Amino acid sequence: MPRLFGTRPDGETVEQVTISSGALTASLLTHGATLQDLRLQGVAHPLVLGSPRLEDYLGPMAYFGATVGRYANRIAEGRFTLDGTTYQLDRNEAGRTCLHGGRAGIALRNWTLETSTPDSATFALLLDDGDMGFPGRCAVTVSYRATGTALEITMEATLSAPCPISLAHHSYFSLDSTGDVTGQILQIAAQHYLPVDDRLIPLGKIAPVEATPFDFRTPREIGHHGYDHTFCLDPDRTAARLTGRDGLVLEVETNAPGLQVYNAAHLPTEGLPGLDGLRYGPRAGLALETQEWPDAPNQLTFPDPVVRPGEVYRNRTVYRFAQTAQAQGS
Repeated sequence: MPRLFGTRPDGETVEQVTISSGALTASLLTHGATLQDLRLQGVAHPLVLGSPRLEDYLGPMAYFGATVGRYANRIAEGRFTLDGTTYQLDRNEAGRTCLHGGRAGIALRNWTLETSTPDSATFALLLDDGDMGFPGRCAVTVSYRATGTALEITMEATLSAPCPISLAHHSYFSLDSTGDVTGQILQIAAQHYLPVDDRLIPLGKIAPVEATPFDFRTPREIGHHGYDHTFCLDPDRTAARLTGRDGLVLEVETNAPGLQVYNAAHLPTEGLPGLDGLRYGPRAGLALETQEWPDAPNQLTFPDPVVRPGEVYRNRTVYRFAQTAQAQGS
């Protein structure tokens, strides 16, 4: 059963619902259709960065665990042209880009808890035509399901007019209790990545990862390089595999063409208050956001992100955990 988590400044109440497979337990919020907490049986620490307080999600932790869109990541100048019409979006990042759908993107809205069962929950949101500058009424649903040691997330959208759509799940994962992901081991099934400019907008080049800091085809430590980039995923393969220092493993499966990897380097050195009394400083977690490619509405060589009436946008992502013998013995 849902319970009260807090009240937003607009007076709307935020509900929390918990789902579980027995092995994996997820706590979810209507605010942002957010994954607030994630626990695996036998592991003492939370698997995602989160907060027990709504006020943190209204401030510095706005995207932690949230569903972002209606276009995840960035659109240059907050502008694109579609079918001969130019649309000006909300430029909520330094007045230069539209980030995660604008200053009132779906991560910052209070969703409706549509259905819930002991192991699943579905949230729904309806966006008006012209919301944040995007064309068409947009009906969005996000479904979470805990099954075994996996969390399945299915994000869907339908529209009344053609519009680019990219929905993404924005949890920061951490697979050990050190508070620093730099020593965790990452593998990504990507031969190419997207170089970006100083606005983090892709330059239009699809570059090979070979002989660059972006080559994670073979598992290696994340390290201290500044990662906030999209990897162009190889189809029909596990997109990514993250391993903590104690041997806990996360595998990411998705039908999305891109994986945005961000190592939370922006977090303050004094840390943000988190779950279980933890504090989250720089590189405390790793975002593994499955999504369309950033600025794709303006990049003709990128996969087409436009969804038209009668079509259903669907991003299905599975975050699957496993405990190695090392993890089980720790």
